[in-house]
Amino acid sequence: METQDLNSESILPPGPRWSPDHLRLHRHLRHHPDLLPAGAPLLLAISGGQDSMALLALLRDLQRLHQWPLHLWHGDHRWRPESGQVAAELAGWCSDQGLELHVSSWLRPLEATSEADARHWRYGQLAEQARCLGVGHVVTAHTASDRAETLLLHLARGSHRRGLASLRSLRPLTSPSSPTTDPSEPIALARPLLPFSRADTARLCKQLALPVWHDPSNTDRRYSRNRIRAEVVPVLEELHPGAAQRISSQAERLVEEVESSDELVNLALQTLKTAGSQAGTPGLQRQELGDLAVANQRQLLHHWLEQSTRLTLPARQLEELLRRLQPGHPPGQADLGADWQLRWDRCTLWLHHPAAHLPQ
Repeated sequence: METQDLNSESILPPGPRWSPDHLRLHRHLRHHPDLLPAGAPLLLAISGGQDSMALLALLRDLQRLHQWPLHLWHGDHRWRPESGQVAAELAGWCSDQGLELHVSSWLRPLEATSEADARHWRYGQLAEQARCLGVGHVVTAHTASDRAETLLLHLARGSHRRGLASLRSLRPLTSPSSPTTDPSEPIALARPLLPFSRADTARLCKQLALPVWHDPSNTDRRYSRNRIRAEVVPVLEELHPGAAQRISSQAERLVEEVESSDELVNLALQTLKTAGSQAGTPGLQRQELGDLAVANQRQLLHHWLEQSTRLTLPARQLEELLRRLQPGHPPGQADLGADWQLRWDRCTLWLHHPAAHLPQ
């Protein structure tokens, strides 16, 4: 009977809690079966905010149709004195629901933290917990509102088109090509709530009587994302109601365009790759790259660097690299970030990382 439900457009309510939002997510997952594969164990990142609580409720209610074993994780960044109490209350609520919540606490001093540091710690902890549990999919509660804000930030920073295709619904959380990752199976990061807005999750929490733990840092305008959320998006919504949802949809279209061109870019890269370089790892032929149109150089170099290092360079940094790589310019090197370095002589470009073991 459950199999029949999965393949039918007219699905009967499978339990006491069934709404248009449940059906909406169920259909989205059915149309994208790789996002949260049926029967696959999932590790949910639960902050206690409205988005993650709505995600947890929806996936629990859909669990009998998709047969996922669910595992929950909460990261206590310890940025606020009450964060430990929030973690304890959230764990207590989960226990009352028959759910087990794993809590990780960040021991780094507050004065040494940044948004990027916190994100790096959070995803690192999620990857470690997923490996311990044998989970291949980590699930976060990013929404269309988050994706719209991210696209606006990247647009303001002058990101490459690949950077504008932000917050993909499914991407590797870990990759064997990363120098800090063990060679085990990669772990996927899934974002099933991208069709939903922040207003949707607020409504869901109210309708389902879910507790919500508000994080005051989400309204702190010292953080750029919060200023976009509080000052920019409301203006766009006033001018063009539904703007955030349309911006998020544009990001999705950019993802599709970027992914559709990847096969051709990979074929072109194969003709430029060298068997080895001074570092003993695959490189690119500098002269042959320089013979191409600048737009093609930009796309190939950006794709090769992202593929090899998992770094997405800002447009300005990429343009500076292209300028230095043009014919007639001398050998050199450039720091890319995360300890990666691009080096080149008159014939070859290659990558260097102190802990890297790049694929041959």
